[in-house]
Amino acid sequence: MQTERFAEFLGVFVDVAREGSFSAAARRRGVQPSSVGRQIDLLETQLGTPLFLRSTRQLNLTDAGEALLVRAKRILAELADAQQEVASIRGDISGVLRLACFPTFGKRYVIPVMAILAERHPDLRFELDLTERLADPVAERLDLVIRIGDLADSTLIATRLATQRRVLCAHPRLFEQSPPPSVADELMNYCLIDKLHGADLLGWSEVLGHPIGQDEQPARFRCDDFEAMRLAALAGLGIAYLPDWVVGPDINGGQLQQIDLAHPRGFSEVGIFALRALAKPSASVRLVLDELKASIGDPPLWAIGNSQPKRVG
Repeated sequence: MQTERFAEFLGVFVDVAREGSFSAAARRRGVQPSSVGRQIDLLETQLGTPLFLRSTRQLNLTDAGEALLVRAKRILAELADAQQEVASIRGDISGVLRLACFPTFGKRYVIPVMAILAERHPDLRFELDLTERLADPVAERLDLVIRIGDLADSTLIATRLATQRRVLCAHPRLFEQSPPPSVADELMNYCLIDKLHGADLLGWSEVLGHPIGQDEQPARFRCDDFEAMRLAALAGLGIAYLPDWVVGPDINGGQLQQIDLAHPRGFSEVGIFALRALAKPSASVRLVLDELKASIGDPPLWAIGNSQPKRVG
């Protein structure tokens, strides 16, 4: 194995360890599983020891594999930092920019920005990980991770993009026979739209003042996708409690009706942040951050009452 390809094979090894299979790592890299298998074989040959215990159902790291994984992540992170630092000095707008965020946020607000930048900078490429989980920019070698809410990791550098506020809303036809709820207790007279998995991840208990009990009105529609919950609200399936960046444009357009409670609970604003590991971002990262902030605007383009939001910059 050529020494200059060692970092490439380390990257393949880390992907296989993270994904748990050759096929999943191959999908992540856009190559054939056989190619990933050959690279792992070459790495094991070079090191003189197996890195994985292979079976028909499972792929586990050996002790040597566990030890290498710790060092490989550190080596790859250092290489990525070095590449970004040099690119930042040169001011290059090229290479691959890797970003992770919520699926609906990425489709609505990140992909349009990537399209604009791709047209301006043909040498800039993108990898977008649409995920509900909290991606780690260090361990996963991501340039940016968009998170919403409190920031627990103080080692990351945060750029505030906007704010989020959850709102109650429903299709106007739900209230053709009776007025909208005016207090929290009246919400239980209607069907609610809720998360499918997890304990009250939407925060209905904050609004109601108590968890939804088994003897109370059940949710008519449950799903783990914000966009699907929005579509369920538009279809009249019940009352939704969703972020304003999901339903704000529909409320402004009259397709959904906001529900204002007399004594609201649980509607506090939280920040939307772009997180990175490097204190000094590359030129590409700075460009994406600037374009995201300009595209979202201030107040953000989804702000309720913003019938004609203006772009910043």
